[in-house]
Amino acid sequence: MRQSRQYQSPYAALFWSCVLPGFGQFYNKDYFVGAVLIVLEFFINLNSNLTLSLIGDIQLAHQAIDYRWALFYPSLYGYGIWQAFNAAKANNDKMLGNDAGQRTYLSGFFLGLVLGMDFGLFWHDSSFITHFRSIRYWISLSLMDLH
Repeated sequence: MRQSRQYQSPYAALFWSCVLPGFGQFYNKDYFVGAVLIVLEFFINLNSNLTLSLIGDIQLAHQAIDYRWALFYPSLYGYGIWQAFNAAKANNDKMLGNDAGQRTYLSGFFLGLVLGMDFGLFWHDSSFITHFRSIRYWISLSLMDLH
């Protein structure tokens, strides 16, 4: 079992996880989880061709991106943020002697990103979306912005 560490700011861990998944874990000294998240981030980036979106040509980037891989980004970022924040809170509670009631924070944020990724992954090209007038309206507006 790991010994209690010094105080870790949950908001600093959250910030570092927003920079890149795994950095918040490195801040919390959870080196194994941080390394796994960084490896997953690079693996998803390579398989989705997201680096092409940085060249500035939106049409070329849209054609080159593999959205089946790119839609894993929200859940990876969400998990990194959620885990880093909660690990820092748990460390601080343990340091203060408050082990009772292991409470988790930002669970709605994490679940929202994962469910959003699942919705986008499984139904992004489905005719299910086009049956609803309000969704059809927003899709047509977003497609007009691309042209």
